[in-house]
Parts: sequence; structure tokens; C-alpha cells
Amino acid sequence: MILVTGGLGMIGAHTAAALADLGEEVVITAHRRTDVPSFLAGRVAVEAVDVADRDAFLALGERYDIGGIVHLAGSIPEPDPIPYFRRDTAALLTALEAARTWRVARFAVAGSISSYEGLAQRPWIEDLALPSAVPPHPIAAFKKAVEPLTLFALAGTGVHPVLLRIGSTWGPLMDPESPFNPVPPTVSAVLRGERPRPLPAVGGDFAYAPDAGRAIALLMTAPALAHTAYNVSSGVPFTAGELVEALDAALPGSGVTSVSAETPESAPYLDIARLRAETGFAPAFDLRAAVAHYVGWRRENAR
Repeated sequence: MILVTGGLGMIGAHTAAALADLGEEVVITAHRRTDVPSFLAGRVAVEAVDVADRDAFLALGERYDIGGIVHLAGSIPEPDPIPYFRRDTAALLTALEAARTWRVARFAVAGSISSYEGLAQRPWIEDLALPSAVPPHPIAAFKKAVEPLTLFALAGTGVHPVLLRIGSTWGPLMDPESPFNPVPPTVSAVLRGERPRPLPAVGGDFAYAPDAGRAIALLMTAPALAHTAYNVSSGVPFTAGELVEALDAALPGSGVTSVSAETPESAPYLDIARLRAETGFAPAFDLRAAVAHYVGWRRENAR
């Protein structure tokens, strides 16, 4: 059985669904959310547990035979980042302790494309030395810190750490007004009958949540892994013009535009050759198909 923390969040829910599709038994933890999406209903066990609650979390090992952990749970930072760092570090340490105590085979943890921030090379590959640039957001800072903590905590334990450097992911269950991706708020505005704001001029990395979840599921179930760090994305960058075309196709007459001419060569994106080679992963959605799928989902669902 595989445990997915944050299993009712966007990436967590799609990871849990993908694991179930592969025939795995899955238990998810949820703390702030309680609504189970339709594509997960009846397919996984759901435990209302705060990962930072050490005793409650470790007690899951008494009720389930857990052989792998995907740690995706996270909170939202306040203006002062210290309480956020304290909460999410406590949750990470609890999950790592559980991995060691239960002697799981693999422990996957969410990192971020932002760990590469400051590198001029395109695309970004896993073997690049991570720069010391100040991350652009508290979440990015924490995700970067997760990697050495996880590697050190699991060294010599027999637990294989899997560092998930996740790209710019969006899709069903994302906050419909998220500031981190322009697609959900653009679709929200159009569905409300409003004219959407112009899109940013530069494209970049593209990861659709169902594909990201399937990639993580494949990393958890592959017979063997040769590395610890894996980029998780589509491996194909998009331009602002391509995104406008995809939104226009899914929402005819919506009036979607971008702010100005772009310079797509400057946009960073993730190389996923390692992920492809070791798991056989291939994205099921290109940009146009992802936008169409998401618009269809949002016509029936609030987020």
C-alpha cells in the first residue's frame, strides 16, 4: 500500500488516482480539505490526519501495511514565512520518521522547478548544480530545502529517496483564482461571463495535473530507479501564443490575449529524459488537449 499525504490537493489527488489505476492500494491523508473528487471516490482510503501531528500520523502504520510514501502535503504561507516553515518542516520530519520506522521502499517528496531558479541553461536537467539564488517565494524556498533534509535523513536506512522537481502544474482541483498559473483564473473569468485579463507574454514549463500524478505514480511503482532526483513535467515548453490559441479553441469568442510580443527562448522548462527512460512515462495531454479537458472539468466543477 502507498500513502499519499495531501491526497485531496491537486497533485496529491491525481497521484492517488494514478496509483489506483496501476492497481495499487492507496491511503491518503487530508487535513484542511474533506471533499473527495469524483475521480477518487470509493477508490482510496481517506484519513483525516495532520501530518505534523506525529502520534496520529505514526499510528497509521498500525492500521495499514504501508510500503511507500508520497509526501505532497503543504500549507499556505503567511506574510511572515517563519510559521509556514515551522509547520511544513514539522510535517516533513514526521513523514521522514514514518518512512524510517515503517521501512518503506521509497519516499517521494515534492520539490519544485524553482530550485533551478537563477540558471541560464535551457532546459533544466537534474544533474545541474543548483544555484544559491534567493528563491522567489516561501514555498519555493522550502521545496529547495526539502532535498538535503530528505537525503540526509534517509541515508543508510534502505529507504530510496525520490526528489520530485515538479514543474508548473495546473489542472482540476487547482485554486480557480491561483496566482501561480494563468489558466485557472482565465477560465474562471470566461465562465463568469467576464473578459479575462491578458496573459503573461512569456510561456514556459507546462505540467498538467493528471500527467504529473501519473508520472509520480510511475516513479513509485517502477521496478528500479537509478537516481534520486527526477523532473516531473511534460518536457515540452509552451509559448504565450500557443496558450492563447488553446484557450480560444476551448472557449470560442472569449477574447483571450497576451500582453505583448514574447521571447520564448528565455522561458525555462524541465527536461524529463530521465523520467521517460526509467519509467516509460509519456504525457497523455498536449497543451490544447489539457486546456480542453480542464474547461470541460470546470464547466461541471467549482475547482
